[in-house]
Amino acid sequence: MIRLLEISNQALFWYYLATNLAYLAMLIIALKTSARHHRRLESHRLSWFKDTPMTPPITIITPAHNEEASIRVAIRNLLELDYPQLEIIVVNDGSLDRTLEELRDEFRLRVVRAVYIAEVKSAPVRGLYRSDVDSRLLVVDKEASGSKADAVNAGLNAATSPYVCIVDSDSVLERDALLRIMVPILEDPKRVVAVGGIIRVLNGSEIKNGQLRRVRLPRKSIEAIQVIEYLRAFLIGREAWAQGNMLTIISGAFGLFRTDLVRAVGGYRARSIGEDMDVVARMHRHLREKKADYEIRFVPDPMCWTEVPSDLRSLARQRARWQKGLLGVLWPNRDMLFRPRYGRIGCFALPYLWLFELFAPIMEVVGIATIIVAASLGALSREFFLQFMIFGYAFATVISIGSVLQEEVTYKRYNDWKDVVRLVSYCFFEHFPYRQLHMIWRLQGLWQYLRGDHEWGQLKRKGLVSAQ
Repeated sequence: MIRLLEISNQALFWYYLATNLAYLAMLIIALKTSARHHRRLESHRLSWFKDTPMTPPITIITPAHNEEASIRVAIRNLLELDYPQLEIIVVNDGSLDRTLEELRDEFRLRVVRAVYIAEVKSAPVRGLYRSDVDSRLLVVDKEASGSKADAVNAGLNAATSPYVCIVDSDSVLERDALLRIMVPILEDPKRVVAVGGIIRVLNGSEIKNGQLRRVRLPRKSIEAIQVIEYLRAFLIGREAWAQGNMLTIISGAFGLFRTDLVRAVGGYRARSIGEDMDVVARMHRHLREKKADYEIRFVPDPMCWTEVPSDLRSLARQRARWQKGLLGVLWPNRDMLFRPRYGRIGCFALPYLWLFELFAPIMEVVGIATIIVAASLGALSREFFLQFMIFGYAFATVISIGSVLQEEVTYKRYNDWKDVVRLVSYCFFEHFPYRQLHMIWRLQGLWQYLRGDHEWGQLKRKGLVSAQ
């Protein structure tokens, strides 16, 4: 019994150490690439991209389901973006509130008779509307599907541009967001097929008429600690994975894709829980099997701001849903593991997700349980406990602090020094007790998926209007 506990404790120690060493390597890569990205931006003139007619057209697809409180503000924000050739498609996904009426009143919609070809599957479309206020705005009214993916497919069928940008209706884009996310494509239009943008926490910031006026750290602890999560996930994780062309997810809140490629893989899977990760995985599979020379890139500039859960119940549902989505992508693509034809995706990216993301809550629960049992039996050595605290807690905390400092050195979005101090202080609480709560929520997600609960679920949100 004692020997078994010792083996389990050592396994957890090495697991934590491997996880943190991986994040340390990603932090080093991200620091180098962020500096290189800024030097590259200095050589480009975004104003030239804005004014030239040579910039490729973009269609923004925004799914909307029961968004009457904030849909006017959200669409005004999109219409005011700096980009020369822009089409905006709002997909009303069978809203039961006044979402369609709000759009009709604000943008003077009129029925249009246009050819709608369903190249990818979606629920039936009831009508198409064009705005008399701004002809760039098209509204697709469709029957409810119960999934964001299905709504995106309906917008994809109506899109006329070579590139589509998927944007959540509760997100706020900075005015030059499209210009910045297009930089990798303009540099290498033949190889770059998709670009992910960075997502930042909107809670606590000031919005006026759909525009972000002042960035502020949220007052609530549960919201502020998510700021650190987002910084580490995007500025460290996705920045580093993209350098090896191993990016496996482009956030559903803000991502740009080549239109023909999304259609070629069959669009979004309507019943997929993690539709943003699922479509990227299928793109990798499709392109690898065709032996294509391609890149999926990431842009770290602060561009998209989104509302995060502000109560424990909503946060728990979101994280459980993310874990369900992860399993829902990894399991169908398990045949890609360690297959040479899938390159670094099959040999590095997917194994990492299985070991350090999907199995993480299971490993941690078992490990913590054995540590508690060993301590109660007097079999937990002081040396081991000290090593565990250093490499499990302190190491991870230093990496979180590194992500905050990287944000301040590179982007400086939180100008109030008090906000920076608060962010650093929250780094010490992220790995205890917040990490343990997060672990429980992810286990719940795994259990829900295994018992057949593949529902998306609704989250409690305040909306953009309340943030003004």
